[in-house]
Amino acid sequence: MPEPLQLTVLIPLYNEDESLPELHDWIVRVVTEHQYTYEILFVDDGSTDNSWAVVEQLAARNPNVRGIRFNRNYGKTAALQTGFLAVRGQVVITMDADLQDSPDEIPELYRMITKEKYDLVSGWKQKRYDPITKTLPTKLFNAVSRWISGVQLHDFNCGLKAYRQKVVKTIAPSLYGDMHRNLPIVANWDGFSRIGEKVVQHRARKYGTTKFGLERFVNGFLDVLVIGFVHRFSKRPMHFFGTFGTLSFFIGSLLAIWLIVEKLINISRGEKFRNVTDNPLFFFGLVAIILGVQLFLAGFLGEMLVRQSLNRSTDQLVAEKIGFTDQNVPV
Repeated sequence: MPEPLQLTVLIPLYNEDESLPELHDWIVRVVTEHQYTYEILFVDDGSTDNSWAVVEQLAARNPNVRGIRFNRNYGKTAALQTGFLAVRGQVVITMDADLQDSPDEIPELYRMITKEKYDLVSGWKQKRYDPITKTLPTKLFNAVSRWISGVQLHDFNCGLKAYRQKVVKTIAPSLYGDMHRNLPIVANWDGFSRIGEKVVQHRARKYGTTKFGLERFVNGFLDVLVIGFVHRFSKRPMHFFGTFGTLSFFIGSLLAIWLIVEKLINISRGEKFRNVTDNPLFFFGLVAIILGVQLFLAGFLGEMLVRQSLNRSTDQLVAEKIGFTDQNVPV
């Protein structure tokens, strides 16, 4: 029985044809020097340049290169998810394809996973070659992520990370949207709490331009909130909706009963009274009762959906593969 691969270097990419040969050669030089058994897995997220042709050329001269090409651009999360499902290495290291992440960091990241027994090690670009319009929102995003998640990392969004294989296989089915920015949070909430951090070199972009705009920070904040909600209540939606529904229904009913009792007391005493419907509090109570019922129904529907949900497949995203013995099996 062959020995399992020690290392997978997973590289999601989009229109990075100029940087791929240099990145490949640099990775090969590092892993060869340290005598790792390895694979390099490129996931082409629907590039419109010659990126896939370059991946084909690299695979033709290096049998350790595999590739997956999407039929269109689906985003970095989908690329990582598909790659996670396909990796074979015992340690998985992700890095961006733009040469801003240094492959020289690979040996230390590998050591921290294998020797220090971390589940995940996240890179920290302590010194960045980015304008303040990018660094300031990044700091705010990281601060909010630490506060919501309890995971104490300086740089959640760094593309250079190392994982134990079990971690990526566990978290991959639950990824969607833009969750690639919050993978340490997802891993931590899935029970992988041994999360470390390493200061890594941030290199200036050598080719092309960034593929992300400022909207990614807004999306990142929203995704952190969504992950927090989904983690706590995705398997028990009635606990969330039912709690607020019960509280709302109780407050509304209490107001309605109080107004009715107050009117009856005034009638019995022969005092002046006004119709319950003339009191604005009655309508507030009525809205609260209706809202409570709706939240309760939302909880029941959520419970039904949870019980009927299936794991998400990424097979429909893939247009072509390189280096897979059976092209028809799921990645």
